[in-house]
Amino acid sequence: MKAYIVGAGMTKFEKPETRDWQYWDMAREAGTAALADAGVPYEKVEQAAVGYCFQASTAGQRAVYELGLTGIPVYNLNNNCATGSTALMTARQFVEGGIADCVLALGFEKMSRGSLGGGAGAGDFSTSPVARHYGIMAAAHGFEASPPTAQIFGNAAREHMERYGTTEAQLAAVAAKNHLHSSRNPLAQFQDVYTVDEVLAAKPVHRPLTRLQCSPTSDGAAAVLVVSERFAAEHGLEDRAVEIAGQAMTTDTGASFASGSCIDAVGRPMSREAARQAYERAGLGIEDVDVIELHDCFSINELLTYEALGMCEEGASGKLVESGATTYGGRWVVNPSGGLISKGHPLGATGLAQATELVRQLRGEADARQVPGARVGLAHNIGLGGAAVVTLFRRS
Repeated sequence: MKAYIVGAGMTKFEKPETRDWQYWDMAREAGTAALADAGVPYEKVEQAAVGYCFQASTAGQRAVYELGLTGIPVYNLNNNCATGSTALMTARQFVEGGIADCVLALGFEKMSRGSLGGGAGAGDFSTSPVARHYGIMAAAHGFEASPPTAQIFGNAAREHMERYGTTEAQLAAVAAKNHLHSSRNPLAQFQDVYTVDEVLAAKPVHRPLTRLQCSPTSDGAAAVLVVSERFAAEHGLEDRAVEIAGQAMTTDTGASFASGSCIDAVGRPMSREAARQAYERAGLGIEDVDVIELHDCFSINELLTYEALGMCEEGASGKLVESGATTYGGRWVVNPSGGLISKGHPLGATGLAQATELVRQLRGEADARQVPGARVGLAHNIGLGGAAVVTLFRRS
């Protein structure tokens, strides 16, 4: 049985503590928008898959109760930065498995200002779910005083530069592109445009990464309504439907750690395998894709993902972004929303915000961001610890 998205919605992503709202307010706004987009009342929803990282247990119920009190099953999900796409995958599996015909996937986050930690209790990294990942980093590079997540990705960038000749300007070109794209997105946290030189001149976070190459902490929510082909036909939603053509989740294998490289520890092998499986399930390849929303938590991760998705050979991603192949007028448009770097990164909402952007792109509803003639979209969402989800969307 096929699964389709017929409704999508999200809030504006905001800097934490700048808007007077709670996570349930965000969830109500995004969920209501997704239901309205589909023209489906909440009473038709049979299950809800709800993702978040920083709220209390059963926050999913507190959130969906804002939409209605219908007694449906609510599943609370946490998969680090891949939480939103995990909610989407759960909803898709319920529909494809014939368990439900109409499922809401909802993700939200109310965060604190400042950099993310490394998941360590009381500063003891031996207790962290990502202790193995940081152990790889510490063995190769030591441990510095910079924020842990920026540090492990920054060290991956150093390795990429040393191994392949990638330049700081190529890393900065990722951020400059995504900040430019977000200037067309009224729901993005930032709309400022920066040149490559301005990105390079920004405050250093962990060399070679500057502040403008790092995703911010954010508040916000996103939601999609996933339905069966039967439900879409019965409710006259075929013209709103975007097919989830293929999807796969992978977690760490020995390849993440065997090399001792931060490039592998931050997920390039996971992403490569998730992409391979998703392409196979969809019967599509990267050559069929028009528009991509990928997990640019730091500029280096966009380059690593180009390679994992098969957009270029290993090590050639710096030249790919420099060539203009990943923006308007190029072979693909990557992160037309502004990506995590500029749209923002409320962890539980990110994967569903990617889906929302791609649904709008494939329906031709992306306004100033519209990628001409887009028919196939790809979302890539990854979390350390680890999980990588790649989803292919198709519009008939």
